[in-house]
Amino acid sequence: MMSHSQKDPARKIVPLVFITVLIDMLGIGILIPVIPQLFTNPQSPHYILASTAYGESGYFLVGLLLALYAGGMFLSAPIFGELSDRYGRKKMLSLALTGGALSYALFAFAVATQNIPLLLFARVTGGLSAGNIGIAQAVIADITPPALLAGRFGLIGAAFGIGFILGPSLGGILSNPKGLGIFGASTPFWFSAFLAGVNVLWVLFVLPETNKHIERIHKNLSLLRSFTNIAKAFRPSKLRALFGVNFLFQAGFSFYTSFLGVLLVYRFAMSEVDIGTYFSFVGIFIVLTQGLITRPVTKRFTEKQILSKMIPAVSLIIILIALAPTETTLYLIAPFFAVAVGLSMANLTSAVSRRAGDTIQGEVLGINSSVNALAQAFPPLLGGVIATLSTPATALLVGATSVAFAAYGYKHVTHD
Repeated sequence: MMSHSQKDPARKIVPLVFITVLIDMLGIGILIPVIPQLFTNPQSPHYILASTAYGESGYFLVGLLLALYAGGMFLSAPIFGELSDRYGRKKMLSLALTGGALSYALFAFAVATQNIPLLLFARVTGGLSAGNIGIAQAVIADITPPALLAGRFGLIGAAFGIGFILGPSLGGILSNPKGLGIFGASTPFWFSAFLAGVNVLWVLFVLPETNKHIERIHKNLSLLRSFTNIAKAFRPSKLRALFGVNFLFQAGFSFYTSFLGVLLVYRFAMSEVDIGTYFSFVGIFIVLTQGLITRPVTKRFTEKQILSKMIPAVSLIIILIALAPTETTLYLIAPFFAVAVGLSMANLTSAVSRRAGDTIQGEVLGINSSVNALAQAFPPLLGGVIATLSTPATALLVGATSVAFAAYGYKHVTHD
């Protein structure tokens, strides 16, 4: 009977965490097709800059909004992890989700009132609240034996992917003035706030506390943990070059994710529904890559064989996307891009983990997360300037260049 009762908590908690991550990713994905319409498409009924003092600064504002969110996440994610060790997963997860709900509501109100400073404040609030995925991973780690850990982390990845597939399509539908966009451009953001609020209640009333080792004797809380992690990443070690490769790859990929939606408006005048459909199409192939391709490929080929081919492939395909002459071309490229990105990211993380050894896995993966978060923080801001001075396609080409440098750097890592 004891073994049955011990299994029961995990059977209940894993689906709860899956739903929590899924709802959170839906809320993020919903925003993807809408933001380019708000700031970069004067022909859209959702365009909000015409009657403001911000005029032609749309590309820069898109980059600034994304950078503020990523910067807030860079600062807060390690702190949320420490606080969940100290005060419990349940409390900190509900706090992070509450902050997210508040940020969505503020953003919706700011869109409705065309208040640009409030929009910026809302994205900072959202970024500072974005510690929930790390806490969800900690919940899984609390209740899972080592042999089952990879499979259950895979479920979080699946929830992440499903949310990314459904979210953009839902965002397009909810913002469509001829469909469900009853509150105009703010409708998707109100809906995201509602989803985050449901998530808070779900965590508070259904999810049990899983941290059985809450630290009552408090260590000093490091508010600068992210910066100390970055400093550690670039100290001389066998991992330093690999952290550099990760940084360049993630930075290049961030140029792509930040400005692809803007490019779709700029070149093809896509509506929010069109953008949502395209991102969902890409998301389907990302999930298929994670679920069906990554495991057999990594069994058949070495990490070096995969990364030496896939990182350059990502760079080349971003160039093709930036220069794509038709929407059909974009759809034809999407499956190849999803496979190349999926295999690159999985094997880059694996490379860091394998070189770390068994004794400092948590510390090294935490440092790697901070490196990745920093790499996602500055490209949107720089890309906004580049797109303003040139075109959104140029921002993607800069991203492709960064990934190409990552490919060049990896050649040297393999000889360490």
